[in-house]
Amino acid sequence: MKIGVLALQGDFAEHIAMLKRLNVEASEVRLPEHLNGLDGLIIPGGESTTIGKLAVAYNLMDSLKTFGQRHAIWGTCAGAIFLSKDIGRDQPLLELMDIKVQRNAFGRQIDSFETNLDIPELKQATGTKEDYHAVFIRAPIIESVSGDAKILASVSDGRIVAAQQGHLLATSFHPELTNDTRFHEYFLTLVD
Repeated sequence: MKIGVLALQGDFAEHIAMLKRLNVEASEVRLPEHLNGLDGLIIPGGESTTIGKLAVAYNLMDSLKTFGQRHAIWGTCAGAIFLSKDIGRDQPLLELMDIKVQRNAFGRQIDSFETNLDIPELKQATGTKEDYHAVFIRAPIIESVSGDAKILASVSDGRIVAAQQGHLLATSFHPELTNDTRFHEYFLTLVD
């Protein structure tokens, strides 16, 4: 198995380190040809507008959309925004997931926080009972899911912070900034 991490901007190095901890071959993706031979792709957190503009500049948009129709893609934070069909503003999006996302929904950088989430699918897939300790940094929320997208996790006030649609996964938080490999393990179960 070989997983790519979109390495245009953001915390791609942390995702690569997490994959290596799981003994999974990982590579940086910056150009369309870097998608060749990959079984899945992670789009990291960072700044969604910048990631989108760079994906356009490097002629990656069509290749990423085609890749996502056949292969697993996971977007964390800005990556979740980039995967969504609607964010209520004009910026480059892959429009692969039937989710509507609100950017910076929890506030500014100073409003970043950590919390435990009960995620039954994660517990079942990884055979664990512990809640998942999630790190939110200028995080978006998933305002709504439609089509065959499903909610995986919400914070205590009900706002959606993780969703899945088939082999596509979106999280508002940053699993790569923790020592817990379970979300990366879960993503790997979506890879054919």
